[in-house]
Amino acid sequence: MKKLSNTFVIALLVISMSSCATVFGGKVSEYQRTKPKAGEPQREVRVGALIADIILFLPGVIVDFATGAIYKPEGK
Repeated sequence: MKKLSNTFVIALLVISMSSCATVFGGKVSEYQRTKPKAGEPQREVRVGALIADIILFLPGVIVDFATGAIYKPEGK
């Protein structure tokens, strides 16, 4: 029983120390990775993932912005 609770605590720590959009956002597209050029519209941020990153683990915001996972996929 103690081993199960230790595993649960470790899993909870790993999840809380990760960036939400990178883990739960799915595959990052090329649109999300590339910065818009001058004159192109800015990419929209996933507000739910941003708030979850701020509440759960603030450095996760850095990871999400660095990977581009925080941005919404391209709308069609």
